[in-house]
Amino acid sequence: MNMLPVAKVEEIVLSLVKPFDPQIDSEIIPLSQALNRILAEDVRSALDFPHWDNSAMDGYAFRYADLEEQFQEQFQEQFQEEFQEQFQERWQLRITADEIPAGMAIAKPLAKGECIRIFTGGMLPIGADTVVMQEDTERIGNILYLQVKPIQGEYVRRKGEFITAGTTLVSAGSKLTPTEIGALASARCQQVKVYRQPRIAVISTGNELVSLDSSAPLHLGQIIDSNLHAISALIAQAGAIAVPFGAVPDDREELETAIKKAIATSDMVISIGGVSVGDYDYIDGLLEKLGAHIHVRSVSIKPGKPLTIASLTNSLSVNGSEERIVYFGIPGNPVSAMMSFWRFIRGAIAKLNGAGETHWQPQFIRASTTEALNSQGRRETYLWGKLTYPKGIPTFQPVSNYSSGNLISAIGVNSLAVMRVNQTYVPVGDEVIVMLI
Repeated sequence: MNMLPVAKVEEIVLSLVKPFDPQIDSEIIPLSQALNRILAEDVRSALDFPHWDNSAMDGYAFRYADLEEQFQEQFQEQFQEEFQEQFQERWQLRITADEIPAGMAIAKPLAKGECIRIFTGGMLPIGADTVVMQEDTERIGNILYLQVKPIQGEYVRRKGEFITAGTTLVSAGSKLTPTEIGALASARCQQVKVYRQPRIAVISTGNELVSLDSSAPLHLGQIIDSNLHAISALIAQAGAIAVPFGAVPDDREELETAIKKAIATSDMVISIGGVSVGDYDYIDGLLEKLGAHIHVRSVSIKPGKPLTIASLTNSLSVNGSEERIVYFGIPGNPVSAMMSFWRFIRGAIAKLNGAGETHWQPQFIRASTTEALNSQGRRETYLWGKLTYPKGIPTFQPVSNYSSGNLISAIGVNSLAVMRVNQTYVPVGDEVIVMLI
């Protein structure tokens, strides 16, 4: 199977993933525990927002018709239009003895020509429809003099102006950020129905791998299994639950046992290493033995060319139903492994988890590069670096070392400059497509 273009591989991945069923693969949890979870059903507001007409300013509430009537009377007394501004200072209202702070309601309606002191969030009294802010007034005794003529309805937040009861407040598929949680709390929503978090098995492969918690000294040729922790962290960041199977040596029987168990107990499987063309790269052969359909064996991307994507039918799935499990065999070089996740697996998890389509694909923007970028041009190339916004302008600063085995060079990066096939050079200051990570 030849190398497939990046866009084609993305299309294959998303076509293989079947989103969770909102009825079967969901749970009801307290709103306080719902941060970053995906909503499984629409939540409709039980209340109008605002709940009642209220003031958007500290000032005075009154009936606009009273002021308009007063203006007409004053204006009719004058025969020359140039005196209009002079008589604006004579607009006046009687101030009632009451006042309305936030959280208080006044049952008594305003009488003709009256106004009442009101504070931000205070409920408008019956009859009032306009607020003048205190900075535009002068108070002498119980008389309020208006220095400007307000606009009818000014500084009033009307009942139901933001949303009316029965309207969808947050839609299914939405990721619950602090903003959504605040809105739901305002609507007195104590519990929400969310998709359960996918369980993603992670299998590291290789004789050279040593567990992080091992106290034994490293022998020549051994390395700490950092990939297991990096990929598990990316899984958690994507809103799923990582199920680490630890490091499995390059042994067919042990690998087959681990893969079978992972398939039977997880919603998706990621194995790291063993997908290239070496004598100890057993993953593809074992998947075929287990009846998998291999859709991708390599992708035209740098780094991350060795990539196996397969699907298997699993009758012992997490929820007990027969379903298709998507399997990702990603390369063992640390940055290559993370690249495969960022470009293909993160979107697959989002779709599986019920997130809306806007979360299925990476987000790209254009930025100017602070240094020249180079590529051989034979594969779509991703160069990692830091995206900043000096003076509001997106700016990409590449790292100095692009070895896919150098995880240290990726510390602190937040973006990837994308160089398309046949694009070999981007000069300093030119625009480049940048993928956010």
